Amino acid sequence: MRHVIALDVGGTGMKAALVGADGTLLYEARRPTGRERGADAVVESVLRFAEDLRAHGQQHFGTSAEAAGVAVPGIVDAEQGIAVYAANLGWRDVPMRELLSRRLGSVPVALGHDVRAGGLAEGRIGAGRGADRFLFVPLGTGIAGAIGIDGTIEAGAHGCAGEIGHVVVRPGGPACGCGQRGCLETLASAAAVTRAWAAASGDPDADAADCAKAVEAGDKEAAEVWQVAVDALADGLVMALTLLDPRTLIIGGGLAEAGETLFTPLRAAVAERITFQKPPTIVPAALGDTAGCLGAGLLAWDLLATEVTA
Repeated sequence: MRHVIALDVGGTGMKAALVGADGTLLYEARRPTGRERGADAVVESVLRFAEDLRAHGQQHFGTSAEAAGVAVPGIVDAEQGIAVYAANLGWRDVPMRELLSRRLGSVPVALGHDVRAGGLAEGRIGAGRGADRFLFVPLGTGIAGAIGIDGTIEAGAHGCAGEIGHVVVRPGGPACGCGQRGCLETLASAAAVTRAWAAASGDPDADAADCAKAVEAGDKEAAEVWQVAVDALADGLVMALTLLDPRTLIIGGGLAEAGETLFTPLRAAVAERITFQKPPTIVPAALGDTAGCLGAGLLAWDLLATEVTA
């Protein structure tokens, strides 16, 4: 059976799969990234995981993977196949495409950004299927975005398109790791809600999920914390839709797991802020934490298709 290798490398864990030509997950596996062992060890873990996936495909499907796709965080030069920088993994200028291809017997390898890969999957086979223009925004430790246009993801001139988490929505607000103050992700990410609710509740172990549950239970303090995040998120999204005019806004990540506790007030807040803009459909992501891995598989299949037509 024809298949490709897909890897989604995260800060703490790696998700991997063998993906069929129709996007079906034929086999899934997970492993820790092992970042505490250093950048070189992380790279070796990625390469070894890919090797093991190739062996599994040979054993169970009677053939080797035709290509591989890998999605990584941080700054990515997809054209050159280089993982430029990832603060949470400690690596710089890793020639990931070359290393993986060599380890896998010279198969073609596609390298992509984790959020853009997730957006590609959501756009083609997830919540954005059928939408010619969409914006995928996962709300996790940080906030990023993937701009979908006719089945592809716009990376920008320098591979930095979609960084909506670093749009300033509250000038002079909380300090952000990027060097600015008041960035969207300092107020509306799952990490931001966790910090705010831990402080408001007096429980240092409380997190964003606990805040959502407290909101559902009618806690006024939790509702205030939640509304601060929703308002900031709505401001950022309206700014994005003013610039991009997407047909669909796909919201994913840990915060989206709150369901209508998030989506009902968010839709209302966006509607309140719209003037001349056309209101987008706001929907939850459909693929969960497999989106990045599926997207890596799609990148691999796209690479094969490009080589065939070249």
